[in-house]
Amino acid sequence: MTSTSPSPYGRLRAELESLTTEAFRPELSEIDRLPTLEIARLMNAEDTAVPAAVAERLPQIAAAIDAVAERMARGGRLIYAGAGTAGRLGVLDASECPPTFNTDPAQVVGLIAGGREAMVTSVEGAEDSRELAVEALDALGLTADDTVVGISASGRTPYAIGAVEHARARGALTIGLACNAHSALAAAAEHGIEIVAGPELLTGSTRLKAGTAQKLVLNMLSTITMIRLGKTYGNLMVDVRASNEKLRARSRRIVALATGAPDEEIERALTATDGEVKDAILVLLAGVDGPTAARLLTESAGHLRAALAAPDARGPETGRGVPAV
Repeated sequence: MTSTSPSPYGRLRAELESLTTEAFRPELSEIDRLPTLEIARLMNAEDTAVPAAVAERLPQIAAAIDAVAERMARGGRLIYAGAGTAGRLGVLDASECPPTFNTDPAQVVGLIAGGREAMVTSVEGAEDSRELAVEALDALGLTADDTVVGISASGRTPYAIGAVEHARARGALTIGLACNAHSALAAAAEHGIEIVAGPELLTGSTRLKAGTAQKLVLNMLSTITMIRLGKTYGNLMVDVRASNEKLRARSRRIVALATGAPDEEIERALTATDGEVKDAILVLLAGVDGPTAARLLTESAGHLRAALAAPDARGPETGRGVPAV
């Protein structure tokens, strides 16, 4: 007697066909016959839908950021977890935080299904394992002050869902970033963010619009969180780590933009503060020495504006006012 129950692959196929990110677009079925310029125009037009889709979810994004910043201010970490393109985007965002905001490499972490090897090649079956996500989070010693962001275009990836479910059970803050409505990932998280930008130019190629949407949201999560944590002064990256010649030049430019000081004073301030941009700005604007600047910043949890308002910040001895930053 022949069974009429669908095979596991039949069920998965039906599930994928129900997803916006997997939808087939008949009007593009002969795209391979178009001139290159016309294909480029089509792709460019497709990409314009992404910012609008992100804009629809700004209240949810802002609420998630405020929650992340509150946890990180208590010493918590920001941990991304995803597979494939989604996982790589999380690792990319995490890796950019130390040079941009001088964070400890352990403060913002990217986990990808399959580990380091999966950054450059496909690791078969890794995305289907909830257990791998649990093992990776346990290896980090997850705490209730941490935040785990599950990233999955489909919103159904077991690795991302497993990470969020495990983190939530441990009391950590959880965010689910998906590109389909009514996703299992968003439902599993305390903060669900679903960016629906429509079907892809190439059927199911979620490295395209879905990947762009995820990158935009991750940019917001990390950047605005760091702004809330005092890692910037106005729109200046005052916690930048000067690890190469370009960044050393940028450091001096940031101090100049923040203070209006001449080059020789900037060099003296940076020398007095071992090259720390934020401390050098405080030396110049508050008229204090290097050790006092470091103490004031410690007492203000690294917030430069708060340090400038402290009683010990006497104001610039050179007569320069604080620039409108």
